[in-house]
Amino acid sequence: MAIASKPKRPRRTPPARSCLGPVADLESHLPSEWWRKLFNALYVKTDGDVVENAENTRRDVDFIVSAAAVQPHSQILDLCCGQGRHCLELARRGFRNVTGVDRSRYLIRLARKRAQAEGLQVVFKEGDARNPRLNEASYDCVAIMGNSFGYFSNQQDDEKVLATVGKLLRPSGQIVLDITDGGYMAEHFDRRSWEWIDEHHFVCRERSISQDKERLISREVIVNDETGVIADQFYAERLYTRASISKLLEKCGFRNIRHHGTTEALSDRDQDLGMMARRLLISADAPQLPARKPRGKIRQIDLTVVMGDPRLPDTVKLNGQFNDEDHETIRRLKDALAEMPNYKVRYLDNHATLDRDLSELKTDLVLNLCDEGFNNDPFKELHVPALMEMLEIPYTGGGPGALAACYDKGLVRAVAQSLDVPVPLETYVRPGDQGATLPSVFPALLKPNTGDSSQGITKDAVVDNERALIDYLERLKTQFPKRGVLVQEFLTGAEYSVSLIGNPDQGLRALPILEVDYSRLQDGLPRILGYESKWEPDSPYWTQVKYHEAHLPDHIQQQLIENSARLFERLGCRDYARFDFRADAKGEIKLLEVNPNPGWCWDGKLNLMASFQGMRYAELLGQILAAAEERLGIQAKLQAAAAVLPAAARV
Repeated sequence: MAIASKPKRPRRTPPARSCLGPVADLESHLPSEWWRKLFNALYVKTDGDVVENAENTRRDVDFIVSAAAVQPHSQILDLCCGQGRHCLELARRGFRNVTGVDRSRYLIRLARKRAQAEGLQVVFKEGDARNPRLNEASYDCVAIMGNSFGYFSNQQDDEKVLATVGKLLRPSGQIVLDITDGGYMAEHFDRRSWEWIDEHHFVCRERSISQDKERLISREVIVNDETGVIADQFYAERLYTRASISKLLEKCGFRNIRHHGTTEALSDRDQDLGMMARRLLISADAPQLPARKPRGKIRQIDLTVVMGDPRLPDTVKLNGQFNDEDHETIRRLKDALAEMPNYKVRYLDNHATLDRDLSELKTDLVLNLCDEGFNNDPFKELHVPALMEMLEIPYTGGGPGALAACYDKGLVRAVAQSLDVPVPLETYVRPGDQGATLPSVFPALLKPNTGDSSQGITKDAVVDNERALIDYLERLKTQFPKRGVLVQEFLTGAEYSVSLIGNPDQGLRALPILEVDYSRLQDGLPRILGYESKWEPDSPYWTQVKYHEAHLPDHIQQQLIENSARLFERLGCRDYARFDFRADAKGEIKLLEVNPNPGWCWDGKLNLMASFQGMRYAELLGQILAAAEERLGIQAKLQAAAAVLPAAARV
């Protein structure tokens, strides 16, 4: 008797995507920062035959251990660590102080999961290799393995990476490098290939040399045998030879450069090895420390913190004044900055004398935390950085233009729409307009077009019918007679926040994405973060709304971060910014608003997001300061000033 076979569970595959088709010039389609999106689950699949091969990893770690002569107690940094394979192998061998840094959130999370599954103690952090935000002179060995060097579009960024490594290493430390043999690859690369990467996926590759002959450009088209193309992506790597990488290391100050020959990768599929086919193995000693100046160390950074004025009324805050919660926030800020020995800190919060105080100020940097605005007027938030611009005082955060643009929510929506960032449906009602055509999409959300701190957004701002809409519109016109009003579709899905630290020229880093948890909010209240959630401690919104790290598919996270990065640059944000999004009923995630100088308080979203990856409040503030210092060249100015001191003393 025949027995029916058990039906197979249908395979889940990524949705099909469009393909560019034949491309005459690969380089013209190469994104300048291709590495921001490439290293995800597909990368582990396409390159897994090499980067998931245990024997390759063992050989690589053998090289690290022998070339750098590291010991179990040594501090080892695996820069661009990917899914952490070298870190985990080092930990298996008894190395107790291993740190892995990579820009890919997906790969860092995968590394953490693997470490947890094996019970291995490894620290994994997200970070840009050019500025990973680690303590200087702290590592005995920095390893850059598996062809993770040479991704950037210009060699100056490669120099930044090596200069950073030089600063991270102790004077006796070593760098170890594993990079493609550029001379060999330029002569032997496969122009076209294809291979099956598992039972149902295959990848087609094309390659060409860049016009300047210095990079190999690659294209990968990944195909599912049922759904079609699931990725069409381009990437590149600089073709360093033994001579050119030695020259670059010497330029960056590394000493005693040693070449350990070449290595060839093993492959589980034994087909197209690409850039892993033959690699150079190199090590070198850390750069020599500069001679100590006669007057010793470089002085502390003189930091001035500019804040709102607690003496003045503040119409945004509860009861129109600074409250106990605000004074506690300031106390925590001062405690956190007191933990940072590299800064000598003063505070300016008296707005009656602020213009005079700033005009007489001698400081290296201002930490601009005056989000209340000049004289605690939120419309004058941009006046504080404008004053510092006129006085040529360096400061953190957005400039007047960025603050003005982001204060206008309708303008931000238009900019986002021009950048293909999804936005909610919206109608703008001008001040005093009595004949506006109101939308018929319900539920709807009403809010002032200009302003911050959720002014005008209360539980009654969400309306379900025309009568309620008109009533709340009249309420806003009365409360804010000179402001336009936005009437938006009310997004009912999950709500997220993305925070970026850094600057486009030096690298942007995303903190873990935050999701707002409304599950505990009592029935009958609209799911919004309005005025009550920020300023009324007795409100259910204050006590019942919670926050946690978002758990989104990797491609959605990357899209949110990519959209935020485009907005960051286009709107002129600097050093740090937060971007709020929410999904509609169909799941499409749309932009709510952009915050160029987001709330910096210890219990705010920004610090919560930092805490998701184990960062303390002082560390978050330190990263914001470091981003501004790098953008403004503060350290270089201090070093130049320190070099002048001995000569000045002799005059």
